[in-house]
Amino acid sequence: MHTQYQLSFFIRKSRSKKTPDSDVYMRITVNNKRSDLSISRKVDPRKWSSSSERALGKSPEATELNNYINVLKNKIRNIHQDLVEKNKTVSSKAILDEFKGVNKKKPKMTLEAFKEHNEQMDRLSGKSISKSTAKRYWTCYNHVEQYINEEYKVDDYPMNDINHQFISKFEYFLKTKRECNHNSSLKYVNNFKKIVRIALANQWMDRDPFYNYKVQFETVEREFLNEEEVKTLIEKDLHLDRLKLVRDMFVFSCYTGLSYSDAKKLSEADITIGIDGGRWIRTKRTKTKTKTLSSIPILPVAEEILERYKDHPEVKGGEFILPLLSNQRSNAFLKEIAMMCGIRKPLTTHVARHTFATTITLTNGVPIESVSKMLGHKDLRTTQHYAKIVDRKISDDMKALKIKLAEKEAKKPTDHKKKKD
Repeated sequence: MHTQYQLSFFIRKSRSKKTPDSDVYMRITVNNKRSDLSISRKVDPRKWSSSSERALGKSPEATELNNYINVLKNKIRNIHQDLVEKNKTVSSKAILDEFKGVNKKKPKMTLEAFKEHNEQMDRLSGKSISKSTAKRYWTCYNHVEQYINEEYKVDDYPMNDINHQFISKFEYFLKTKRECNHNSSLKYVNNFKKIVRIALANQWMDRDPFYNYKVQFETVEREFLNEEEVKTLIEKDLHLDRLKLVRDMFVFSCYTGLSYSDAKKLSEADITIGIDGGRWIRTKRTKTKTKTLSSIPILPVAEEILERYKDHPEVKGGEFILPLLSNQRSNAFLKEIAMMCGIRKPLTTHVARHTFATTITLTNGVPIESVSKMLGHKDLRTTQHYAKIVDRKISDDMKALKIKLAEKEAKKPTDHKKKKD
């Protein structure tokens, strides 16, 4: 649709009696309909040219006003052109509203969106997500809040202004100011990435700041006990009941693959009769959002531990079938036990799960698909990390085999001796 568009500037006598200066106004006219707006500037009427619509002279005040008028002309011209290109209604009111930001939505702020997400996670805590996951998001929120305050000197930051540089600087901030290691830093960045995905889905952001951002985690070698160390641990005569309890709970996880949190909540309802007629543990993992099911036949060592503690005061008449101490206390006592057993590895409750995957199952020929099912992994690739550890053992075993074969070959009679005989 064709529109006649005109922009002009004029002065109007100020209503204030304190100053003789006049107010400068901007007038937008489209198809003979006009809209006026004060540009919040004043000028001496004697120093204003109505014909050129500019201040007279070259004083700093006149120069500043004329430059500002030029800026406004460019802004109004761009707004008019944008409305025409987008095939929107062009009127003096529409142009003025666009100029004043009447139609602009209030930008979504980063910490505001993050807080809304975390409050929702709190309501889901213990249901579809673990309490530790909800807590981690709040930790990440605190990191982002500190980063915005220190880096940008503001209380919050518009989500639409987040770019690649914002993300890169946040990673650097985590590694330097927060002293997080490489993998921990990237995990927090990934936590924040979820907030960005929510913003993109709700059209609070125009572009994805993670588009060219690459996350490369460093490979962490997972500690586990070998067969000899497991045997030493089981056979060690411990004189304190607290150490015996922690040792037995650790060994139970070595033979079931259960994490501390899953072993902690294990109840009689999780024990079923399997297809082989034996007792199985069937439990949904605490860590995963989808509550992946773990199916684990109970090996004799684990069965013996269950039997040993069935009359324990915390088990008898209680909801759970294992009397675990807190994870923090368990890890402290495991370090003490490791020293007593001559084990130099940093023993924690999670080392037991790694030991089950490697020493107890894969090393003894249990197929990786079965191990993955027992561990409750959603993706076989997660389990394959343990297979790589086992591959190194196979490599060492094969080297030993090559030496033996070479020794046997050396003992064989030579062809010369054969012909002589």
